[in-house]
Amino acid sequence: MANTPPDGSEQNAGTPGAGASTGGTPASPNPSAPGAAAQPAGAGPAPSTPDETIAALRAEAADLKDKLLRAHAEVENIRKRSEREKEETAKYAVTRFARDIVNVGDNFQRAIDAVPAGAAEQDAALKSFLEGVTMTERELLNVLERYAIKRVQPVGEPFNPHLHQAVMEIQRSDVPAGTVVQVFQAGFTIGDRVLRPAMVAVSKGGPKPAQAPEGTAGPATPPPAGEPPPS
Repeated sequence: MANTPPDGSEQNAGTPGAGASTGGTPASPNPSAPGAAAQPAGAGPAPSTPDETIAALRAEAADLKDKLLRAHAEVENIRKRSEREKEETAKYAVTRFARDIVNVGDNFQRAIDAVPAGAAEQDAALKSFLEGVTMTERELLNVLERYAIKRVQPVGEPFNPHLHQAVMEIQRSDVPAGTVVQVFQAGFTIGDRVLRPAMVAVSKGGPKPAQAPEGTAGPATPPPAGEPPPS
């Protein structure tokens, strides 16, 4: 009776594929092998027809054109606004300085008003002094007008709350009610703005003012004395 080898080497020797791993992960297919399909990463769906491509391009062009027109309009508005602000700055830059200068100019008028009527005709020195003050005041007003600053002396004019400040009312029957009959302090304008309202006395008790034509502002009722004119 033949003895069986204890280690079972005969069975192992006869087993085909001995030493091969069982139950392992199968090998990955070769990407370069024929039949392997390559899919680009991140590729979106392309338009299926040329008409869809043309429509998409036209929509994009219309959107870009609209943005361009809006940007052009915005730039034009900024340019116009900058020019307007530049003109206003140049026009009204001297406002604070002009307000102080016209206050100094009031002293010339006070000096002229302080000379009694007829006194200058009797005193040659006083007459010469008065003429010098008058000429200086006139030159000051000419210089101010070069910068669009004009004096407002509204005696005999209808009261205008945008230009005048009523400080009192005077009973007058010979002029229409609401007429400026006395100016205590001249007003000034710079361009189309009020630099300083004129302080005036307004008549009352007279006939009603004539009706202003349609579309124009008629004489306004003066506010109570001491109140500033509306801005």
